[in-house]
Amino acid sequence: MKDLSKFECYDNLIVNPLEEMGWICDQVPWDTNKLIDWDQYDSVIIRSTWNYQENFLKFINVLKEINSSSADLQNPIDIVEWNLNKQYLKDFENKNIKIVPSQWFNNFIPKEIIQSFLNFNSKKIIIKPCISANADYTYILEEKTALSKLNTLKKDFIDKEFIIQPFIQDIKNEGEYSLIYFGNTLSHVLLKTPKVGDFRVQEEHGGTLKSIINPEQALIRFGKNVINKLPRACLYSRVDIVRNKNEFLLMEVELIEPSLYFNMDSKSSKKFVEVFNKWDA
Repeated sequence: MKDLSKFECYDNLIVNPLEEMGWICDQVPWDTNKLIDWDQYDSVIIRSTWNYQENFLKFINVLKEINSSSADLQNPIDIVEWNLNKQYLKDFENKNIKIVPSQWFNNFIPKEIIQSFLNFNSKKIIIKPCISANADYTYILEEKTALSKLNTLKKDFIDKEFIIQPFIQDIKNEGEYSLIYFGNTLSHVLLKTPKVGDFRVQEEHGGTLKSIINPEQALIRFGKNVINKLPRACLYSRVDIVRNKNEFLLMEVELIEPSLYFNMDSKSSKKFVEVFNKWDA
């Protein structure tokens, strides 16, 4: 994207390792108004396209242009289209991966929103679009005040598919784990925690990051099980996991433009480039 000034972006950390391997690197905004000759590139890696949800049809059309060129697109367009809508979580649930309990909606019907509190036996719920990034249009609703907020929320969700989930208290108590994979190999693990008074773990919303040097084996096994059940192997993947009542649940699998947090592991940039070189061979 053209303007990254409001985001924490670490993709520059892979440029030198790529150049050391003989690659010439350009950073091309997907939302540029300029015509791009994608045939001039050997490979195009999707990175910090963190505004695609604002015009996802245009985003997909740009990827189709790249896909029809001689450049190799990573991750592949079929994976991007599948991962674009959070309904992909149903596929994991059907493969016996435990996900955060979820309800899916095509229409904003207030009484159905209120019913979600009962369905989940929860005093707090999270509502977010099925196509979203950066926690945009992601809200927490409390049962005692939900009715007063529905009219405002309706403006944001009237034309969107959306998902409702119970609020997982352990996100505040412990945080959200991110497991980063290059190919099918785990590179590094971090714990993201929200700032006091918030529930969003992204840095842009005040969240903090902590490297997990020795992640527990149950977490590693859970993440590997998710990776093994992807539709296909991917150059890069980020698996976001939360703990709830002493069991791990899948929050999201990020295969389009996740931050890969190269800043949190000094070896991760070189590990990524090594996998990329083999991937592109």
